[in-house]
Amino acid sequence: MLRNLLALRQIAQRTISTTSRRHFENKVPEKQKLFQEDNGMPVHLKGGTSDALLYRATMALTVGGTAYAIYLLAMAAFPKKQN
Repeated sequence: MLRNLLALRQIAQRTISTTSRRHFENKVPEKQKLFQEDNGMPVHLKGGTSDALLYRATMALTVGGTAYAIYLLAMAAFPKKQN
């Protein structure tokens, strides 16, 4: 029983260590420096150009959706008269 347990543990360790072939560089310290830097920018824009584009797209969709909702409410509140 003990032999089987040791063999199973050895196989498990071997598979875990050989399956992670890709080693990624830890970029967390770099990102922490970037986001903690006091440069007057809001944190949601510190990521660069992609953050700025996402922010602008979100704002455009929000303003457009709000305008469309107000338009639909106005159309519902003042329906066309049928003759």
